[in-house]
Amino acid sequence: MATITNASSVSQAANQGLSSGVWTVHDSERLYGIREWGAGYIGVNEEGHLTVMPERDAKRSIDLHEVLEGLRDREISTPVIIRFRDLLKHRLMDIRNAFDAAIAEHQFTGEYCCVYPIKVNQQRQLCEEVRDIGRELGFGLEAGSKPELLAVLGLTEAAPAMPIVCNGFKDSEFIETVILATKLGRHIIPVVERFSDLEWIVHHAKKYNVRPRIGVRAKPSAQGTGRWESSGGMRSKFGLTVTELLHAVEYLKQHGMLDCLRMIHFHIGSQVGEIRSIKAAVNELAHIYCELKELGAGLDTIDVGGGMGIDYDGSMSNSSSSVNYTVAEYARDIVYRVKSVCDAAGFAHPRIISESGRAMVAHSSLLIVDVLGKTDFPTEPDLAGCEALMAKEGEKPQPVLELIDAWEALSQPRVNLVEVYHDAVQAREEAMSLFNLGYLSLPMRAATERLFWSIGRRIHDLAVAKGEMPDDLSDLPQVLSDIYYVNFSIFQSLPDHWAIDQLFPICPIHRLNEKPTRQGILADITCDSDGQVDKFCDKKTACKATLDLHDLKPGTDRKPEPYYLGIFLLGAYQEVLGDLHNLYGDTHVVHVSFDDSPGVGDWDLDEVVEGDTVKEVLSYVQYDTEDLIKAMRKDVERSVKAGRISVPEGQSLLKFYDQGMEGYTYLE
Repeated sequence: MATITNASSVSQAANQGLSSGVWTVHDSERLYGIREWGAGYIGVNEEGHLTVMPERDAKRSIDLHEVLEGLRDREISTPVIIRFRDLLKHRLMDIRNAFDAAIAEHQFTGEYCCVYPIKVNQQRQLCEEVRDIGRELGFGLEAGSKPELLAVLGLTEAAPAMPIVCNGFKDSEFIETVILATKLGRHIIPVVERFSDLEWIVHHAKKYNVRPRIGVRAKPSAQGTGRWESSGGMRSKFGLTVTELLHAVEYLKQHGMLDCLRMIHFHIGSQVGEIRSIKAAVNELAHIYCELKELGAGLDTIDVGGGMGIDYDGSMSNSSSSVNYTVAEYARDIVYRVKSVCDAAGFAHPRIISESGRAMVAHSSLLIVDVLGKTDFPTEPDLAGCEALMAKEGEKPQPVLELIDAWEALSQPRVNLVEVYHDAVQAREEAMSLFNLGYLSLPMRAATERLFWSIGRRIHDLAVAKGEMPDDLSDLPQVLSDIYYVNFSIFQSLPDHWAIDQLFPICPIHRLNEKPTRQGILADITCDSDGQVDKFCDKKTACKATLDLHDLKPGTDRKPEPYYLGIFLLGAYQEVLGDLHNLYGDTHVVHVSFDDSPGVGDWDLDEVVEGDTVKEVLSYVQYDTEDLIKAMRKDVERSVKAGRISVPEGQSLLKFYDQGMEGYTYLE
């Protein structure tokens, strides 16, 4: 039996509609999987616009297209990142509520604290929002480097009781800063990643007469799943083996500081998709905690690290782009495992810390980009034109005749689609060979390509109508797809997609009350052939090769009517990992929240962080823009004297050059 791929089922949905033959916004919701990956935060209104519901309340929603129009009126152009403070707050409260419910359900007597690792997104505005919201919820911050530590200490100046966890490599200066911050009254926990960290902690603690709270990272035998599973386990980069843990206990005992060992920590990887891996690792960590307590350690905290993932593709599975558990299940399993082990050992329940950065902030940011144009392939065969060409050239190339036969065969009632496709592929290859040998003219090559694209499209449509896509035809959607040119840089805004094939949900933010009729991939505006998105989220197959899109409508000034796409779940890592390929810099960022008045769609523009200018990105790579402007002025003067350019033309060029330095790095 033929294999049915999701590419065919999605295309069939797009061509036939998912309702009663009339396309509705609900069909778009299902087609793009909005309800699944949107996690209750994204919807579609009757105008066909995407809406954001920061509190998962359909009565309080923000129309994304309306926001975009408002930004355009304020001369803030795409690409633009939009952050929703209310959504961020809801995510943090969701985690807080999940653990509170689990604590109550299991009669757990310890506390819970979530700390935000600022490496996930160090942007000041976001970190300040996490700090302010987190202070109300009893949350904290995590620093993994010296610059992050200094930033976190400054951020928490007015919140000295806020927990601060310090992970990562440390030198003497790093640890000395931590010890002095402890003396200052901060609730700060340095985590021992290598035994030398412990030696420095003891040294500086004695030097400043401080009794620090010390954490130690253990290397569990349990590992996570997914792309980052190798970052945990016995071969992980950080942490102490069991032998080293015992050595650390003896070392602290010798120095009279065993009571300072307050926290045990571990990490099994980021975006862990399988809940069983988390349960196994927490169970192991809880046993290590109890064993160290038996040896006299002053432990009162278990830090289960990061790893709580989010559902990028909406499949609710253990794929690398999804998770097979909810926040509530994650909380219940951790609380239950820790409680069970501690009860069996006769110890009081500890405080639980998690470092769930991705789950905290990913949903709160999205990127809106505009489509500049597209390339498609002609799918009408133009048989009359082919016949005229062959008559004019006085010959009938065999590959062209075979392609015409293949096209005509598709009109037969019981045609074998796979056989016809194989014949068409072979005929095209033979035609290319003849062209390369000089036996096929360029016009005949063009006719060959047009015939091939027409046959491919017809085969695809017939297979979709039958509801099945044989394996040999599974690449047809991608082969026939259009290329949509999008005003952004994948290297700046989607680095994880380029580097590790991370999938992010993408769909139009408007026209969702219209049936999408095209299949496309997205090409960015960099000059790199890797700068394209050709893998898309799909809840059935986890990944598909094309995206259902609308045809572009004619506009003015040789530009199509504006068509906007949203790229979602970008709040974690993407902004801080972005690079300057082709010198495309940071995009504009705006912070949006509900306004104080009641009603649907009311929003406030809280803050605008303008994207990099050309002048700024040039300075990042050590160019002095004043020198560049002077050099251009000299060149213009030489050209004026030589008569190659007039004075007004030269002044126009210099004005454009000078203004361009202050402009956005993206197309405007």
